Amino acid sequence: MEQETDVADEIVRLEKSADDWKDVLETDQHAVLFTEATEPPGSSVLNQEKRPGTFVCAACYLPLFESASKYESGTGWPSFFMPIEGR
Repeated sequence: MEQETDVADEIVRLEKSADDWKDVLETDQHAVLFTEATEPPGSSVLNQEKRPGTFVCAACYLPLFESASKYESGTGWPSFFMPIEGR
């Protein structure tokens, strides 16, 4: 018997216009995701996040990293040593 999982077999591409993305994302999120901007080092609330869980994309909500792969890199940004397989 095959075990059920909460992971889809296929990832459906999100089709949104630039204006649509600007409507659903905060200004800083849009800048980081679509214009290669960065947050100032040390400014992310995720730097101090210690709870077990999954970090997801702010735009499409796909899972990117598990908290178990998060480490302190000394850069001022949340750092991970391994993405979720298939991402």
